[in-house]
Amino acid sequence: MNALTKPGYRVDLAGLQAICDANYARLCRLMPDMDSQDERCIRLQAPDGVAQQLLMQVLERCPYTTTLRLSHERPHAWLPPPSMEVRLYHDVNMAEVVAAYNRRQFRGVYPYPNEQMLQPDEKHQLNHFLGEWLGYCQRHGLSDMPVLINR
Repeated sequence: MNALTKPGYRVDLAGLQAICDANYARLCRLMPDMDSQDERCIRLQAPDGVAQQLLMQVLERCPYTTTLRLSHERPHAWLPPPSMEVRLYHDVNMAEVVAAYNRRQFRGVYPYPNEQMLQPDEKHQLNHFLGEWLGYCQRHGLSDMPVLINR
């Protein structure tokens, strides 16, 4: 191998599965009645005092999957709030980001550079971000309905 060539990105499938497992558990804690509940709103305590919330909406229910839309609602004139669709696979207890940035179906690896300037590990990064976002909501969220602490 030439010392100047960088090795290509390789998918860390075990790492991605671990992130998806953890995200499934977080979503089930934040919305424990998703099989019968269509929407859930969690208010967030922001350090700057600006009102914000996580809105979770069920888009589709199937025997083995549920698709949710997650949107962070906070007034910002200069920054669009995060919003994504997540599919939960109940038979394997995994949750995967299936849409974000008005894009659907992210590939496991992208060549770099590319026209959309997506990172080689874009799918992994989106699922990792979802985990951080849900963890923040678990730590700083307030809800009128019960949220499961341990599962």
